[in-house]
Amino acid sequence: QKASCRKTGPSSKGERIRQQLHPRLCFRALRRVSPLGWMEPQPQAALQLFRHPALPAIASRSGSSPSGWSSRTHSTSGTNSGGFNHFPEDPEFADIIQRAEQAIENGVFPERISQGSSGSYFVKDEKRKIIGVFKPKSEEPYGHLNPKWTKYFHKLCCPCCFGRGCLLPNQGYLSEAAASLVDTKLGLGVVPKTKVVYLASETFHYSAIDRAKSRGKKYALEKVPKVGRRFHRVGLPPKVGSFQLFVEGYHEADHWLRRFEAEPLPENTRKQLQSQFERLVVLDYVIRNTDRGNDNWLIKYEKGGTEGREEKDAEWPESCSESCIKIAAIDNGLAFPFKHPDEWRAYPFHWAWLPQAKVAFSQETRDLVLSRLSDMNFVQDLCEDLYELFKTDKGFDKTMFERQMSVMRGQVLNLTQALKGGKSPIQLVQMPRVVVERRSGGQGRVVTLSNAFTQTFHCKQPFFSSW
Repeated sequence: QKASCRKTGPSSKGERIRQQLHPRLCFRALRRVSPLGWMEPQPQAALQLFRHPALPAIASRSGSSPSGWSSRTHSTSGTNSGGFNHFPEDPEFADIIQRAEQAIENGVFPERISQGSSGSYFVKDEKRKIIGVFKPKSEEPYGHLNPKWTKYFHKLCCPCCFGRGCLLPNQGYLSEAAASLVDTKLGLGVVPKTKVVYLASETFHYSAIDRAKSRGKKYALEKVPKVGRRFHRVGLPPKVGSFQLFVEGYHEADHWLRRFEAEPLPENTRKQLQSQFERLVVLDYVIRNTDRGNDNWLIKYEKGGTEGREEKDAEWPESCSESCIKIAAIDNGLAFPFKHPDEWRAYPFHWAWLPQAKVAFSQETRDLVLSRLSDMNFVQDLCEDLYELFKTDKGFDKTMFERQMSVMRGQVLNLTQALKGGKSPIQLVQMPRVVVERRSGGQGRVVTLSNAFTQTFHCKQPFFSSW
């Protein structure tokens, strides 16, 4: 009897290992006998296979019976955003995003914009009216799915000059949303409302693997519904990016600036333009926009008494007997650097060469922003709001974020001194570049940030000072 017992038990270490691996072999066999071997294994069947006979059956996720899995909803067209687009504090913006998602569900897909060096799209509603501009993170100028071939050849042929050394890569969508946040906090009103959203569309640039997986899941849902219902999502994966509301009636600044040189504006309208221009200067200087030319900010101008103006246009006064002018600051994706440009290019503000930049800041602008920028509590609250926004990115680095805020604090300090001293925008950009760093303390590996700040001057100059 003892001999027979020894024969039935595991006689070697190899046999014990094979017995331990036996459940895995059964699990893989379950995948081979599936009608679609390349699909994911059946979770309920696997659980029932290894369930002890004395234990009760394991309930499904959505109910007490395995059929509860079929109650999960799927988006066969790939427009399901996964429940990420929630804006309870802004129901108007949430309604616009819902209209965009419904339009994509009904076959009205976003249209790629031909201009620019990245993948950006005009988003439309079901009536095919443009309601916003969506810029996916993966299709940014230096993203891995950028559909524009110019940046691909730039990276391939000239890698030493690829990218901007003062900016964090693939954070353009956060920069767009952060510029809108700064605009709202300062009350400038020049940036169209922009937030981070998730959208999916067949017209977006996806990799071949994502499109193949989407086709496979759709095929499984059609041919084997029981298998297809188990997928968390059917269709293309949603892309994260910035969604900026579309503004109507605007033209590039170059268009109107040339007109204003030939046809001078009335004095009242000229003051409106100067006030709007100063707000653009404040925004660009605070966020240190490295890509502000006269082709990526817009002007809307209508003469007094012009007929045909839309009655529901909230951007204009209800009764405007005189000429009205307004500026929109778009394309803010290359801002918030972690250091001042000091390598090849200086990335200057192109509005500094305009005649409006030679006029000192008006009292209206000083009354609007000086009291806020002079308050360190306000600046700290702004940094905390930006932290809540930037930390949502998967590649968020707190150390690099603190460096970004150090540059922004230095910009705020210079702007405050320029406003108090009655300087002009051209004099503002000629001031020494400052970095205000937050001191860190602590012992050992524990590092804490204090409320003390250190001011330093950035003296290193780029090779090209005007490019």
